[in-house]
Amino acid sequence: MTPARQLPDDAALESLLAFWADGGVDAMLLDAPFDRIEAGRILPPAPAARPIAALAPGPGTGPVARGQPDVSAAIAQAQALAAEAQDMEALAAAIAAFEGCPLRFEGAATKAVCWRGSLEAPLMVVGEGPGAEEDVQGLPFVGRAGKLLDKMLAAAGLADRVLITNTVFWRPPGNRTPAPHEQMICAPFLERAITLVRPKMLLLVGGASAKSMLKKDEGILSLRGRWFEWKSSDGAVELPAMPTLHPAFLLRQPGAKKRAWSDLLTLTERLDRPERPA
Repeated sequence: MTPARQLPDDAALESLLAFWADGGVDAMLLDAPFDRIEAGRILPPAPAARPIAALAPGPGTGPVARGQPDVSAAIAQAQALAAEAQDMEALAAAIAAFEGCPLRFEGAATKAVCWRGSLEAPLMVVGEGPGAEEDVQGLPFVGRAGKLLDKMLAAAGLADRVLITNTVFWRPPGNRTPAPHEQMICAPFLERAITLVRPKMLLLVGGASAKSMLKKDEGILSLRGRWFEWKSSDGAVELPAMPTLHPAFLLRQPGAKKRAWSDLLTLTERLDRPERPA
């Protein structure tokens, strides 16, 4: 008699689903066959414009009780504050005083989570957003995922050569992925940090970070391990950037660690490559 097949437990199923979701899979089985090759030959209709409800906030406005903030106004305010910061200390103060990002009043329990590491780092690590532990300590990547990231950086000889930050500076509610408009509002501060620190390259950790920084739609399993060029919004700064898997994903899928390690070794080799003579 054929022995009964043992079904995976809930934790294994959850981990497997998370693995495919991070890779961009949005459907397992459909009700009817679907010819994706033929569908790819048909141009989709242009999406209808979705105007953002403007609530006409003035400078220094506080939380918005209902609806979304005026994203354009919030970005303009962030750009003005970021441009005034002449060093990282002033930039951190500007972020702490900024009230234009809704995350400040939705998910964050304490204060802005800016960065940690060397302010003269040749490598800047950009994650997605703070989690619960980061919100408590006011520092990025200090939970389980952060400890794994630190071990990987140390093993690659990068422990004292990085500055670690995120695309947003306040914890999203329930540790959800930051929304694109939240990342857009925080982007001027992140760009100013890159300009002030002047790293040689960027390590983009996780799909939300890679998509936001590189303006790409592919999943992280497609983007990871490849070199891209990150450009500031004004085109004044251009840096090589490599996406890689988020350490939280690696905790769920330990078998993927070798791919993240390969990415890190590739990046380190380029970082340590001798400069070509002018």
